[in-house]
Amino acid sequence: MMRKHKQGIVSWYQQPKPEICPLCGRLIPEDQRDEHHLVPKSRGGRRTQYLHRICHRQIHALFTEAELEKSYSTIDELLRHPEIGKFVTWVAKKPPGFYDGTKRSNRHR
Repeated sequence: MMRKHKQGIVSWYQQPKPEICPLCGRLIPEDQRDEHHLVPKSRGGRRTQYLHRICHRQIHALFTEAELEKSYSTIDELLRHPEIGKFVTWVAKKPPGFYDGTKRSNRHR
C-alpha cells in the first residue's frame, strides 16, 4: 500500500536569524559570539546583548565595571565614547570572523 504524499505541510523549524553586532554592525559567527552584560553582573545587571568577541573584549579593556554601570550601560552610550568610535571604525572593515588580541588601556595602570 502506498503512502499518501502530504502536501502543504508547514515545517515547525525556523532558521535562526543571524546575529548582528550592535556595536560594529557586522554579522557575528557562532564561534565569535559573546554575551555582554550591559550593567556588570557583579553590580546587579541582568540584561545582556550579543557582541563580537573582539568588541566585547575591547569594552572591558577600556572601562572599569564602575564606569560601565554609571556611564556606559547602553550601546548608544558606548558608541558615543571617542575610543570606542575609533575602534568601531577600524573593526567594521574586518571580516566577521576576525579576531585580534586586545590590549588593556593605559588608563587602568
